[in-house]
Amino acid sequence: MTLPFLEEELKGRQTYRYPGEYASSVWPGLTISAQERHVKACIPSVATAISSAVYGGGMVELDRIFNIYVDKHYRCDDPPRDIQRLLREWKEREDVCTGLLTAVRLEHTSIQEYASPDFGLLCCTTAGVSNAARAGSARVVFDAMGNRTDAVQKLDGAYTPGTINMMLWYNGRLTNGAMVNAIQTAVEAKAAALADAGVSDSENGLTATGTTTDAIVLAVSQDQQKPLLTYAGTATVLGSVIGRLVYDTITESLQAGRWCNVAGGTTKNDT
Repeated sequence: MTLPFLEEELKGRQTYRYPGEYASSVWPGLTISAQERHVKACIPSVATAISSAVYGGGMVELDRIFNIYVDKHYRCDDPPRDIQRLLREWKEREDVCTGLLTAVRLEHTSIQEYASPDFGLLCCTTAGVSNAARAGSARVVFDAMGNRTDAVQKLDGAYTPGTINMMLWYNGRLTNGAMVNAIQTAVEAKAAALADAGVSDSENGLTATGTTTDAIVLAVSQDQQKPLLTYAGTATVLGSVIGRLVYDTITESLQAGRWCNVAGGTTKNDT
């Protein structure tokens, strides 16, 4: 497993290494770079993608994914506007990209890869569980305007940051149905990782299946030299790989965060 942007000093403090860069071994030209405020994944040409991202989500084409750090006090009233402003500040194009927000420290970014003759897969994850929740259980919910359904008043905490963000970069060919199947498998693996880590819903104490603000992006190269896959469930090779990489990167990112809390905090430097 890899935490490419984390340095551990002799005094036991974690240090964020930026600028820093990770080059994929399974997708030629895919790089993941660390800056002070964000982690950026970039490819030379556009890929087909499906995403739940708050900025640039849906069925899209993209060549960049941004995972942007915000603190715990971030006001989540208009995330797309805020991401757009940051892209302008960083002199990045505002189209053909996807933006995610996280309150997880970026040094806790975990990356894993898998290569085979049929496909390559890279999984890049940041995992925070301050908003851990269990799907299917009774809990406080909010409408589209951020109002509690049991009390018509807007709360700042409706979409409080503290989330699990996953990027899956698939160098191969998938049907649209297989892309949806891949997302399904990734979410199942996320729930398994949280259960095994003992993460619980803060409202009811039940085993959490995610957080209230999780996001995922799957980008596919659609390389015509690769075989076309139509399934990505847990009984397939691809589904098994997705499950393992998602499970392991979530576990590692969570462990890094817990170590940081025990050790007494994290610092950033520019080395």
